[in-house]
Amino acid sequence: MNEIDLKRRQLLAGSLLLLAPRVWAATEPSNTATAVGPVVEVWRSPACGCCKDWVAHMEKNGFIVKVNDNGSSAARRRFGIAERYGSCHTAEVGGYALEGHVPASEVRRLLAERPDAIGLAVPKMPIGSPGMDGPEYGGEHEPYEVLLLTKDGNSRVFHAYR
Repeated sequence: MNEIDLKRRQLLAGSLLLLAPRVWAATEPSNTATAVGPVVEVWRSPACGCCKDWVAHMEKNGFIVKVNDNGSSAARRRFGIAERYGSCHTAEVGGYALEGHVPASEVRRLLAERPDAIGLAVPKMPIGSPGMDGPEYGGEHEPYEVLLLTKDGNSRVFHAYR
C-alpha cells in the first residue's frame, strides 16, 4: 500500500469515528417522540374535568400543551370569538384560536391548510367529542360540527361528526 492510500484510509477512519455518535443518536429510539409537535396553549377552569381530558387527547396526539388555569373568557374575547361559539376552554395553536372540544385531527388539518380565519370551534360541550367521551358518558355520541370561525364573525362547517 502506498503512502497516499494509507492517508486516505486514516482520514476515512477518523471521519467515521467522528460521525458514529451522530448516526447512533439519530437511530436511537426516543422517549420524547411526542415532544416535537405543535404547542397548544389552553385557558380553562381548574375544576373542569372535561378540559383535562381534552388536554390529554391533544397530548396523546403529539401536541405539546401549556395549561393556564384561568382566563378562558378573556382569551375568547382577545381572539374575537363570539359568545355563541363558546365552550368550556379556549386555546391557541400556530396563530389560530381553538374553542371547545376540537379533535386533534381537525387541528392538524387547520395547521396544514392554513385558511384565513380566526380558528376552529366546537360550541357547547357535545357528548362524544374529545374530552367528552370518557366512560362516564356511557359510550354515547351526539352529532356535532367543527366550525371554521371566519374573520367577519361568521362560521362555516369545517367537519361534521355524525
